[in-house]
Amino acid sequence: MQRIRLRYTKRGRLRFTSHRDFQRAFERALRRAEVPMAYSAGFTPHPKVSYANAAATGTGSEAEYLEIALTAARDPEKLRLLLDESMPTGLDIVDAVEARTSGLADRLTASVWELRLVGVDPAEAESAVAAFNSAEAVEVQRMTKNGVRTFDARPAVVQLETHSEPADRPTDQPCAILRLVVRHVTPAVRPDDVLSGLRAVADLAPPVPAAVTRLAQGLLDEETGTVTDPLAPDREAAEAFSSADPTAAAKAPA
Repeated sequence: MQRIRLRYTKRGRLRFTSHRDFQRAFERALRRAEVPMAYSAGFTPHPKVSYANAAATGTGSEAEYLEIALTAARDPEKLRLLLDESMPTGLDIVDAVEARTSGLADRLTASVWELRLVGVDPAEAESAVAAFNSAEAVEVQRMTKNGVRTFDARPAVVQLETHSEPADRPTDQPCAILRLVVRHVTPAVRPDDVLSGLRAVADLAPPVPAAVTRLAQGLLDEETGTVTDPLAPDREAAEAFSSADPTAAAKAPA
């Protein structure tokens, strides 16, 4: 009867939550919030939840997306609040819209990542970034179930640049911050692949693992290199519907 799209986060220590762990926590939250879920058919019915391009275990994120199917209409914001209260702190439900357009997964064509490299001098990182950006190809290797795979990570990287440490987050050791915009391609180019590329072209090797956070995920604007909000078309469709039907607010579900 109704589809709701949600944006959720993985923050703090909850960044180490696996996708399966999140699924279990979210399904428990659906039961606690008494959400009228639609279920799949068959001998073992499951709630109809569609996940889109989930971040890897150990990676923080401000922009994870999923869609749920309901058997009765609910107000998206009220539903978001109920679900957020039922989820562990760090796995936060931060946005909700009614699905009024198709193809959410098709709008997730790029991601914006932040990489915090503790122990790396910002000037050294800036030099490595310049070498990466000027390279025509950056071959990296990744271990897969079929063995070591070599591929060029450079074409997928739309933007790679350094950022300054915020004034309110001083550290007692150097820390380089990288901002990365990468296309979702096959094979997928992940932040750790870009770090491997920086090691290959400039011998940049952070002394400790990088703290990686996805800041945004959505449709890539090729002209500006920015990533747009994938839920915006649904919001615009809802606003257009409300404008066309002045009584829509009175008809809204509780």
